[in-house]
Amino acid sequence: MTMDSHDNHQTGKNHHLLQAMGHALDGIKQVLKEERNMRFHVAAAVLACLVAALLQISAMEWLWILLAIFVVFTAEFLNTVTEAVTDLLVDHHYDLNVKKAKDVAAGGVLISAFFAVLVGLIIFVPRFLAIIR
Repeated sequence: MTMDSHDNHQTGKNHHLLQAMGHALDGIKQVLKEERNMRFHVAAAVLACLVAALLQISAMEWLWILLAIFVVFTAEFLNTVTEAVTDLLVDHHYDLNVKKAKDVAAGGVLISAFFAVLVGLIIFVPRFLAIIR
């Protein structure tokens, strides 16, 4: 698909890796700008990384912390996509199937956040207990 000379919006495939990366960065900026929960997830991730650095966790523990962070980020991105696409399909009108899709996507974020909390508890609680003893 080509772009009409009067339309500056891309409708075809990306032609270069840098073009694709630019669009991906635009998507990240959009989610951070528009999604309050994503900003909360970023703040929690920064806090977890600061605590992990202060506690000098092992490389394996860092991998678990980073996995938990990126699982939550991915779930939030997919939730945002689900919301946007379903709203587009029904023109922002109530539909039971749209509610179901949104609820399931939000449930995925909740499950991923629960996983992240469990990872944090397993890694950080023993270290905090060792400090206060």
